[in-house]
Amino acid sequence: MIPGSASPFFLGSSLATATAGGLQIERSLRFNSSDSAYLSRTPGTAGNRKKFTISFWVKRTALDGGTGPGDHSAFFSAGNWTSDSDMFNMVFLGSGSGAGINVGFYNFGMSTNATFRDLSAWYHFVCAVDTDQAVLNDRIKFYQNGIDLNLAVSASVTQGLSTAVNNTVIQAIGKGSASNFYYLNGYLANFHIIDGQQLTPASFAETDATTGAWNPKTYSGSYGTNGFNLLFADNSSNTASTLGKDTSGLGNNFTPNNLSVTAGAGNDSLVDSPTNYGTDTGVGGEVRGNYATWNPLEKAPLASLTDGNLLLGGTAVGNTGGTIAVSSGKWYWELDVVSVGNERRIGVIKADKVKTDSGDPNTLATGANGYAYCSPYGGFKANSNSNTVTGYTQWDAGNVVAVALDMDNGKVYFARNGTWQESGNPATGTNPAFTGLSGFFTPAFFADNSSTVVATNFGQRAFAYTAPTGFKALNTANLPAPLVTKSNTVFDVKLYTGNGGTQAITGFDFSPDLVWCKGRSFASGFMWFDIIRGGTVSLRSNDTQNEVDLYGKLSSFDSNGFTMIPGTDSGNPSVHNQNGQTYATWCWDAGASTVSNTQGSITSQVRANATAGFSVVSWTSNGASGIETVGTGLGVSPDLIIVKNRDSSSWWQVFHSSFSNTASDYLLLNTTDAKTTSGATIWTRSSTTFGFRQTSIFVNGEKGIAYCFAAVVGYSSFGSYTGNGSTDGPFVYTGFRPRWVMTKRTNTTGEWWISDAARDTYNAASTFLWAQSSNAESSSSSYDYDILSNGFKLKTTYADRNGSGSTFIYVAFAEAPFNYSRAR
Repeated sequence: MIPGSASPFFLGSSLATATAGGLQIERSLRFNSSDSAYLSRTPGTAGNRKKFTISFWVKRTALDGGTGPGDHSAFFSAGNWTSDSDMFNMVFLGSGSGAGINVGFYNFGMSTNATFRDLSAWYHFVCAVDTDQAVLNDRIKFYQNGIDLNLAVSASVTQGLSTAVNNTVIQAIGKGSASNFYYLNGYLANFHIIDGQQLTPASFAETDATTGAWNPKTYSGSYGTNGFNLLFADNSSNTASTLGKDTSGLGNNFTPNNLSVTAGAGNDSLVDSPTNYGTDTGVGGEVRGNYATWNPLEKAPLASLTDGNLLLGGTAVGNTGGTIAVSSGKWYWELDVVSVGNERRIGVIKADKVKTDSGDPNTLATGANGYAYCSPYGGFKANSNSNTVTGYTQWDAGNVVAVALDMDNGKVYFARNGTWQESGNPATGTNPAFTGLSGFFTPAFFADNSSTVVATNFGQRAFAYTAPTGFKALNTANLPAPLVTKSNTVFDVKLYTGNGGTQAITGFDFSPDLVWCKGRSFASGFMWFDIIRGGTVSLRSNDTQNEVDLYGKLSSFDSNGFTMIPGTDSGNPSVHNQNGQTYATWCWDAGASTVSNTQGSITSQVRANATAGFSVVSWTSNGASGIETVGTGLGVSPDLIIVKNRDSSSWWQVFHSSFSNTASDYLLLNTTDAKTTSGATIWTRSSTTFGFRQTSIFVNGEKGIAYCFAAVVGYSSFGSYTGNGSTDGPFVYTGFRPRWVMTKRTNTTGEWWISDAARDTYNAASTFLWAQSSNAESSSSSYDYDILSNGFKLKTTYADRNGSGSTFIYVAFAEAPFNYSRAR
């Protein structure tokens, strides 16, 4: 640790209070493996060694563990590996893979197939043990965010096995068994052990009815003999009766080891919390929620991140970005400069350009998308390799550099030791360092050698200088409320098994207006139905065929789903409902009514859900030459437009906002072709219409259908990334935890890859369908990527997913906005 962090006082006598929204968790405790930090207790009397429940919240900070065998990262252990045959360990498996969790006794217990590589948000884990259970797999139950992972338990966990948990041997939090010194890298909060009961997650957390988030709640049961609840809330000192205090009423306090509560950057007691609450007055260390840190998944290759990913140093050639990006609001953070080397840069960068900014992606602000306050050379600001010295002072060791990012007005300001450079005033909006910022921006850092080290404070602790009026800490509690609070009210994925006849697919929290179905277990076409064309005819994205009623129909769009009936093809009338075959269906809500829209040059029939950024648009061609326009009903410019001729065999043409606003670039949904201008389908977009060269798609009297999507913060995202050909592939920030992702290589041929969180319920995600292909579902570790709380991360060298230097577009819809999402 380095000296310093949040204020070392006890914030009241009731630090975890039950409210209508559940339990509010005041503080977390940060563990650094390099500090050998842990808490310990040795019970004087044994409790129930066969039946117990462990519940805790954890925010990981590294995929490699700490020191010790396999570099595992331990949550909890009981006993000593060398002397206690009933030793118990709970660890993240190491060796750089983040390859799951192991719950083990002296003999093997179980290990998850799920990987836990999300380093930007909080997990809730529950391990419930009852070795007296007759069924082997019931002897250890393991839950992630309330979901039973249904893990296979080793036969070595014999019926009636007594463990070291609740025995009169060392019980340690944040450390492995005594002879295997592996320590935790991460934050822990609200740690329970219930002695004598095997409980479910419902005893400790619940689903919030408003947000859908999995939130802590007050445990109301008994604790047994050696049970406890550690809130880590009293940081008045680092003793067993304060920092390690048991709040269960049993007095089973834990002794802190190598944990600091000294004010400053080294304080391990922080207000980073799984619960969002509090008022931000600008002093720091007050609002509770999930705080930004530097992102280990998007750091310079040799950068070093420690102290909960807040201490940044190492040979940081290349840019490092943060875990939160913002497109609106006013934000403030500070960097305590510990030491300096040669050139170093502090600033912001577009979230999708951390590694691929134009100019030199290895140096912040030499490209067009980064803005920085730089040293040495007397101090200067930089953007697009243009440097300004006037009005800037060099920052060095011992200084505090502050960033004020005003995304409501597209401005950024820099300060040194409380003095805003160039006489800037963020509170009044005058004299900013730069203007014109638009899009999602994230904190960024660059240094050209290991001598520069900064201790960053995004508000987890008290600021050295009060933030300018109106500026807030970078925390999920402060993020703007999303327009779509619960994504499953406007979009969802369902899996079903066909029955060969009539079948209602239910369970949606809305009435679907676009239904997209695909067989998983066998080769079949993609079937598209929408509310304007009706359910009696379908289109198929894997071919050019006009709409038909051959392969299956919908008899109705229902309030909570849709009902399928066979089509007219005598040989194969139920392609999307064959008996015994498995399917996926993806559905969107386009609002309550269909209206005539006259805003374009052709009157269109539009069904639009502007809040969710989606509309279905139908029109009839008039055969006119030149650019024709149709209304979208969205009120904003669409980011994705998918167009199909309903009456004749034709391509599915796709416009994506990563292409030029007025250009002839497009993709074909029914082929693997690269982006093309062939056919010159000139696309135009506005807040009310989109336009195209009609004669390249239609002839007079033919009907067209378009599906239009606009990005909605926290719900949908449409962007691009550049592949690097590495298993440490690009991180793509979406601002939400994705439920559905589609990607396509654009500079050369490549499939339209579609994955979703319903088919891959945990990481790594490796199961895909292809929009242009009738092939059955495929799954391979060669295709791996991770779905994360704030985006997704490529983990494959496969060229069609992450080819080095290749350009890719993506389309993503949320499972939960980052405001409320849990780590996956």
